[in-house]
Amino acid sequence: MDLRAKLALLADAAKYDASCASSGTEKRDSRAGGLGSTEGMGICHAYAPDGRCISLLKVLLTNACVFDCAYCINRATSNVPRARFTVAELVKLTLAFYRRNYIEGLFLSSGIIRSPDYTIEQLIRVARTLREEHGFLGYIHLKTIPEAAPELLAEAGRWADRLSINVELPQVASLKRLAPEKDLPAIGGAMQQLSSRIAEAREAKRTARRAAPPRFAPAGQSTQMIVGADDSDDRSILGKGAELYEKYGLRRVYYSGYSPIPEASSLLPPAPPPLLREHRLYQADWLLRFYGFGTEEILSGGEGGMLDLEIDPKLAWALKHRAVFPVDINAAPRELLLRVPGLGARNVDRILAARQEGRVRLADLARLRVPLRKVAPFLLAPDHRAAPGLLDSPRLRAMLTAPAGLGAQARPRQLSLFP
Repeated sequence: MDLRAKLALLADAAKYDASCASSGTEKRDSRAGGLGSTEGMGICHAYAPDGRCISLLKVLLTNACVFDCAYCINRATSNVPRARFTVAELVKLTLAFYRRNYIEGLFLSSGIIRSPDYTIEQLIRVARTLREEHGFLGYIHLKTIPEAAPELLAEAGRWADRLSINVELPQVASLKRLAPEKDLPAIGGAMQQLSSRIAEAREAKRTARRAAPPRFAPAGQSTQMIVGADDSDDRSILGKGAELYEKYGLRRVYYSGYSPIPEASSLLPPAPPPLLREHRLYQADWLLRFYGFGTEEILSGGEGGMLDLEIDPKLAWALKHRAVFPVDINAAPRELLLRVPGLGARNVDRILAARQEGRVRLADLARLRVPLRKVAPFLLAPDHRAAPGLLDSPRLRAMLTAPAGLGAQARPRQLSLFP
């Protein structure tokens, strides 16, 4: 198979891995020598440390795999065409794409070839060759394998900006049934190794005097969970995500809706979950990380361990806890303002800063492009008080979810994280 055909096959096979954002790494550029940069300015699929979008070559080393995970199109028993890059081919492709200004970094994953140790050795060789032989300073994300030897995981972190290990399913029983070669406790052990080394490297960088401290995955680690491949409800998925953030300091948990595959196992559902479920999980994850919500608080807005698909989880929580509202925009503390539907974390900080200068009015929120229809029932301001009984009205939910004039004419409607 020629290089172009391999690229078409292995780039397409990598699309199922969602965990390829690049935020959080250190800033590097080639002005002092070397090749590449983490300060991206091209067509983008990920984010640089300062929030700018950058583009990554996202590809598998090979889609051949000795594991037989039921939900994976590249499983050992799958009847799909197989291909494999050599280390030299991947290095050549990465450099060629960079020099043409198509990419500014590499996201590299792989099926398991021969053994976890052999596979991670090949991924490391790609990253090490780019760094040492070609002075590549761009972003590199390596998908690592929990069963690999600790010394290989340690070396991977030396060359990569970010490492990730996919949890894939939140329940031990589900993983044993659908991916018998994988072990959730072993995945947790590998994450702990990475977490410890990342913390050590950050502390060494903080306390370093002269010599440059050892480098280890400065952008941290991430993971991915598949949504809808088993019977895990949103409580299980969010609970596992919260546990991973707390125990291992993960930078990000990604949620990927299960996509039916050809010749699928009878253990798998025949249809994918609603796309909106994945979106609601991302919104709930945002509440966990940036808004001070707990898992059970978020789920209280839904029913039976599932998030409400019709409305975002912050609005669902507010409608379930109407007694908390309305809150005074000029007196409420930050943690309470963060719970007002329609107020994002940045705008809350702007409101707090504006309160130092004078009274904040509802009209001021319009200048911040806050969705007034969404926030108005939950706020008190010098120029605003909600209509009597509106907050307790059973019609409030319908009023807040009804499409607005121009929005109702827009098709398709774009989903967005709140506010």
